[in-house]
Amino acid sequence: MHPRYWRLRLALWGGAAMIGVGAVALAMMATAAAQGLRELQQHWPWAPFLLSPMGLVLSFWLTRRFFWGSQGSGIPQVIAAMHESRPEQRRLVSLRIAIGKILLTGLSLFSGASIGREGPTVHVGASIAAVAGRLCGAQNRRPLERALVLAGGAAGIAAAFNAPIAGFMFAIEELARGFKESDSGIIIVTILISGLVATAIEGDTAYLGTVHAALTIRQWILVPACAVAGGLAGGIFSRLLLDLSARLQIHTRPKPYRFVVLLALLIAGLGTLAHGTTYGTGYSEAHALVHNTLRYPWWFPVARWLGNLASYLCGIPGGLFAPALATGAGIGADLGRLFPYGPPQAAALLGMAAYLSGVVQTPLTAFIIVAEMTGNHDMVFPLIATSFIASFTSRLICREPVYQALAVRFLNLAPPSP
Repeated sequence: MHPRYWRLRLALWGGAAMIGVGAVALAMMATAAAQGLRELQQHWPWAPFLLSPMGLVLSFWLTRRFFWGSQGSGIPQVIAAMHESRPEQRRLVSLRIAIGKILLTGLSLFSGASIGREGPTVHVGASIAAVAGRLCGAQNRRPLERALVLAGGAAGIAAAFNAPIAGFMFAIEELARGFKESDSGIIIVTILISGLVATAIEGDTAYLGTVHAALTIRQWILVPACAVAGGLAGGIFSRLLLDLSARLQIHTRPKPYRFVVLLALLIAGLGTLAHGTTYGTGYSEAHALVHNTLRYPWWFPVARWLGNLASYLCGIPGGLFAPALATGAGIGADLGRLFPYGPPQAAALLGMAAYLSGVVQTPLTAFIIVAEMTGNHDMVFPLIATSFIASFTSRLICREPVYQALAVRFLNLAPPSP
């Protein structure tokens, strides 16, 4: 075979392995940041009112000065890079971006931001795959370069959730908004290798633990209730995120730091009122809700919702997926209390799928992620119905999917002056 063939394959396999390492690095950093913040709060309960403004302003300044393009989830940048061949857009997926994304996501989490690491993992995965492709000349072959970025992003979501099927579906449903059969082999191989590497380091377990929950026919009333509530909440969140970020334009303002400080103080205040449950990714809260081991106050999902919105508007690196799962689990738990025959674990699962589908409007990905993260197969049909109803409900409020809308903005956004 031609040496170029093996050079391409070795670059692809090596890049896929590094995506798995990057996903684990982000997961470990998120865990360490959350633990560090909890320990600091135990010794100084008011620490977030100093730490959040300082940390988030520093994260914003580093993003603006050295790592422009790493802000936000990272999924819009991946979509923009796939659909635009200009050199300035290719810089949205680079080694510099991958390093900045990992470091600044950790800093933002330690500062109390309510953000996820899954979107950043997609961005890191796409960046590593793009760099691997450039090493073997893929930048001169646009279809191959696009396929590598797509595969890297899919592998990122798969490794982040330990959910390979969700990663493949996310590539089709969100990143590419379509399917090319020629890309499937690259996507599958990249997901497989990155997943094996991540599993070898972390172990092969359902991310939220195995959840044993099911619905009887009598309990299916929870499906439309959770779907409509989650879809409305997700649609309002996406609409506000798009409108407020467009008006604020924090990365192009000449003096944006006062807005970051105000948002950081709001984040600190929410976290203090909620005893720290609005900080970080929200995995511990989601785990407690789906296993029914801890009961949170009815306003927990409201506080999580506000904390995630404020964090994203700060213009720092950080995603929406994990906070959406925690918010959705809280919505489902609240609704489960209203129905005398509503099993709390099933209600939390339905709320997770509904709100996630309402925010990102990718119903197939939403229900697959929840099913794979919890190892639950008894809830597949209720999760499918909930996700599609929630996505339809969300579109009544926010007609344009949030990641697609943000991607269009990145196509026309120039780096700010230092």
